[in-house]
Amino acid sequence: MPSKPFVPPRWFVQTAWKVHRAIARRGPGRGLWEPGQRNAWGALALTTLGRRSGQARTVIVGYLTDGDRLHTLAMNGWGEGHPAWWFNLRALPEATITLPDGSTRAVVAHRAAGGERERLWAQWGALVPGLDGLAAGRSTPTDVVILTPAAQ
Repeated sequence: MPSKPFVPPRWFVQTAWKVHRAIARRGPGRGLWEPGQRNAWGALALTTLGRRSGQARTVIVGYLTDGDRLHTLAMNGWGEGHPAWWFNLRALPEATITLPDGSTRAVVAHRAAGGERERLWAQWGALVPGLDGLAAGRSTPTDVVILTPAAQ
């Protein structure tokens, strides 16, 4: 079993998320970046509808590209359980993303499975040192979520 890399305390992770969302709210594309810039992965704003409230919920997630599709990890800051945005997408897979250039795009989400999941996980593993150790530290499986452009 891989050793678990350092994960910041939960309060720190949650505070960082709040600050990042506040920066992103300052305007389209703010606080977001393309893969290969600040980090090896990119950051986008994902807006889902709350599965119970029906209200728009926006989070910032890391992403990589796969042709015209994007993919992210449903990791909840490496804490236990799935993130709320993933529960929302499982209930209603239609969402909107805002990219670093400020453009928005309608997407449909689904969970990668089998060989596709392994291939996409390997892309993340090549960029994130200790990814397998981080995932092994959670009892919740880390889903790879694919965001496919919605039919126009």
